[in-house]
Amino acid sequence: MKNEALILLMYAFIGWVLCAATMGIGMAVTSSTTAQIIHAILAPVYFIVISYFYFTRHHFLSPLQTALAVLGFIIAMDFFVVALLILHSLEMFSSFLGTWLPFTLIFLSTWITGSLVIRSKS
Repeated sequence: MKNEALILLMYAFIGWVLCAATMGIGMAVTSSTTAQIIHAILAPVYFIVISYFYFTRHHFLSPLQTALAVLGFIIAMDFFVVALLILHSLEMFSSFLGTWLPFTLIFLSTWITGSLVIRSKS
């Protein structure tokens, strides 16, 4: 069970790093709003690809459980690393476009991709 959790967290971490890089680069080269829009578009794309690889290779949990675990990890990393350590503020959690929309899309893309992959296997 320990290895299974680490494998799932590795996939979630890869997605989180891609999203963090998208925001970091976006904020450096464009406006905050444009960076958030790009992030909201790319976050589900990242997690569709990541979820596809996870569910075709491992599939330890149901799609819903996986989506909840991934989202929990993303929220925890955003809270502890981004909000507390980097920004020293919880203001990011007041942004629908910058935070809550990507969270929702990450959850849905993980859940739906997992469901489709499992359905195609049976």
